[in-house]
Amino acid sequence: QVQLEESGGGLVQPGGSLRLSCAASGFTFSFNRMSWYRQGPGKERELVATISPVGSTSYVDSVKGRFTISRDNAKNTVYLQMNSLKPEDTAVYYCYTRPVSVGYWGQGTQVTVSS
Repeated sequence: QVQLEESGGGLVQPGGSLRLSCAASGFTFSFNRMSWYRQGPGKERELVATISPVGSTSYVDSVKGRFTISRDNAKNTVYLQMNSLKPEDTAVYYCYTRPVSVGYWGQGTQVTVSS
């Protein structure tokens, strides 16, 4: 079955960096688009970044220039490098994919940006 396991969250000061990882299994990773979403306190879940099977990327405007999504098909892992973090980036970050007609979510990893 499809499994997505996020890691790398934590508490960081404004201006700091974190790298999130999402280890995937149960489907052909290299053939599938992968995405990161986030849900802040009292907010709706929003799409943060997406990477295609061949490495094309897209980002929500609020993270452009600060976040980078990447993938390692040999490790079945997608990453989100987050730099220049701001308090408004505080959220639970989720990995997402839709290999067939059903979407799958990881359990999420908490990112807290605070001094």
